[in-house]
Amino acid sequence: MNVESTQKPPQSDPLRPKRGRVYVERLQDESEAEIAATSPPELKDLPPDFWDDAAVVAVRKQAISLRVDQDVLDWFRAGGPRYQTRMNAVLRAYVSRMRAR
Repeated sequence: MNVESTQKPPQSDPLRPKRGRVYVERLQDESEAEIAATSPPELKDLPPDFWDDAAVVAVRKQAISLRVDQDVLDWFRAGGPRYQTRMNAVLRAYVSRMRAR
């Protein structure tokens, strides 16, 4: 007997950003104290002018299939979540160095 579930999957919270994203509109409605209260501890002691020259950088990502040596993959994965982001950072550093030549 085949029984199908009638329950719908839980809907995601529309106010919660996807991983690695932020909703600027939501932040604009929060006070500095609210933002500071939810900031990671490593951001607590930044000088007041730290973000003055900051710029928003949007880089399009392209999903690809990439073959790498198993030991290289294991090493990056051992560093924890976001290992693909770290791999991209290494490749970006290489490209920057080669362009500077």
